[in-house]
Amino acid sequence: MRQTPKDIEESSRVMTRRGLVVGGLQLAFMGMLGLRMRQMQIEEAEDYRLLAEENRINMRLIAPPRGLIFDRNGVIIADNSQNYRIIIVREDAGDVDDVIARLKQIIDLDDSELERALREMSRRSPFVPVTLADRLTWEDFSRVAVNSPALPGITPDVGLSRYYPMKSDFAHVIGYVGPVSDYDLSQIEDPDPLLQIPKFQIGKIGVEKKLEEPMRGKAGNKRIEVNAAGRVMRELDRDGGVAGQDVQLTVDARLQNFVQARLDGESAGAVVIDCENGDILAIGSAPAFDPNKFVRGISGSDYRELTDDKYVPLRNKAVQGTYPPGSTYKMVTALAALEAGVVSPGETVWCPGHYRLGNRRFHCWKRGGHGHMNFEDALVQSCDTYYYDVSQRVGIDKISEMANKLGCGVRHDIPMSAVAEGLAPTQRWKQLRRGEAWRIGDTLNASIGQGYTLTSPLQLALMTARLASGRSLELRLIKTLGGVEQAGETAPALDISENGLRRIRQAMYYVSNGSRGTARGSKIMTEEYKLAGKTGTSQVRNISAAERAQGVFRNEDLPWERRDHALFVGYAPYDKPRYAVSVVVEHGGGGSRAAAPVARDILLFAQYGGVPPMEAYPSSQRERIRSMYDDMTLADPRPPAPARSRA
Repeated sequence: MRQTPKDIEESSRVMTRRGLVVGGLQLAFMGMLGLRMRQMQIEEAEDYRLLAEENRINMRLIAPPRGLIFDRNGVIIADNSQNYRIIIVREDAGDVDDVIARLKQIIDLDDSELERALREMSRRSPFVPVTLADRLTWEDFSRVAVNSPALPGITPDVGLSRYYPMKSDFAHVIGYVGPVSDYDLSQIEDPDPLLQIPKFQIGKIGVEKKLEEPMRGKAGNKRIEVNAAGRVMRELDRDGGVAGQDVQLTVDARLQNFVQARLDGESAGAVVIDCENGDILAIGSAPAFDPNKFVRGISGSDYRELTDDKYVPLRNKAVQGTYPPGSTYKMVTALAALEAGVVSPGETVWCPGHYRLGNRRFHCWKRGGHGHMNFEDALVQSCDTYYYDVSQRVGIDKISEMANKLGCGVRHDIPMSAVAEGLAPTQRWKQLRRGEAWRIGDTLNASIGQGYTLTSPLQLALMTARLASGRSLELRLIKTLGGVEQAGETAPALDISENGLRRIRQAMYYVSNGSRGTARGSKIMTEEYKLAGKTGTSQVRNISAAERAQGVFRNEDLPWERRDHALFVGYAPYDKPRYAVSVVVEHGGGGSRAAAPVARDILLFAQYGGVPPMEAYPSSQRERIRSMYDDMTLADPRPPAPARSRA
């Protein structure tokens, strides 16, 4: 159809209007685009520069060196050793299976460790590093480092791993560290980011656990440059963080080693305390275990071997174990009676071999009886009947009050796991805990350290140190933390008459040195190192009337777990107390036979500063003692050179 000039003019007008609209829209769009480009390039340039930098630069935490642990003389008992390991980051690796396959062509990987690492990767965020292999040789570590450009997400890393050079000697004291577990994380309200580092080690028991935070230190960090594939190109800089604080214990490594060696073959515990200041010089528990096995995660077979052992090597018998103290508790009863004024030193009690209470007989350990016993004789010969009699006069509450004053039935604040409180029972305790009234027979049993009474070797050693010093000593295990002395307050005098303490010490002297003393076979011949002590034997079974009539079974004739516990407490030198010791041998039989010789040897070693000369022993025992020392394997730990590296 042919258009008229008017139609053409109208069409041109419409086209021009549309063109203007389109042009205007285009101009507006270009203007907005220009403004946005200006905003991005000028006003928001710093933000985008940071985003680009984050795509190129990765930040990773660095675990600080864990604080070292030393003995009182500077001997290292918990060290850090270099650990070569391989770490993988899932989001950087891409195809994890392919990367691991390439890695296996370079080094051998343990299948079980690899399976564990894959499980851990599936549980963790993709950016969290996971350890594929650790404790590599330098050769394997070097191979991986050389081939790292072909292994995306793989990083060869050098870390520090805990090492215990004295192995089992300090296992029950300082404990051990191990990899952080899900359970550990669940017990912490606000976990330190350090705990996310692959196989980061934290304290599990003992001093390692109790002083975890100061010994852990503060995390450092490093900036690394990665390419588009996520491969590490170079390290830009690092901040090493703050190393954990070193800890120095009051324990003497040489004495600790001797105590463990002397307890070898027994199920036993022993504690040595400095009578001058309350420092713990040795804490032995046998059998022990090698804590190095727990650092990486102990194998199932090794763990079962420990848990199936009837001697329970994982249990710290010196601190965690509680036992009826037997006759070592008679000092408590005797002092309580003296302080209450219900007995005088010269007063005697007749011992026919038993004590009659109503229709029941409470037997003395000596079936034929001891005859007339005064205060000193009763302790020297350990007459049960004497204490049955005086305990009724003084009462259980005063006996337990004296026990608490001497450190028994009290949980002591030292940085170790499962420190036992023990039990010094009272009338109120039995009513509350058992819903029963206290009976006179309960008092008689408690007076000789049986019945409900329970103590740990740690408490018995402190009791002995307080008796020897006459002061209310407090235990100290940490000598310095971070180089700062952890000094305790000066111990005040015990609220016990000096006359009563003097009589107890004199009786303890004759226990070890008198012609009728129960520990006379374990005397020390060196005059300036004389020992004062007390034996104890605690029953773990009831002896029936029929058995008494036929003759009580000897411990050697009973199964091991039904034999009596053997105990001994003592201090030396007698005239100037320096060292107090307690020894408990589980199911060892009599205290004079099984525990006293061990305690005597420990006190001699402490006083001589090493293996004592044979002249310190009775002549009849020297050949046997010499043979025993020849068979013992003792370490000779020495402090490190001053310039020794922490790594």
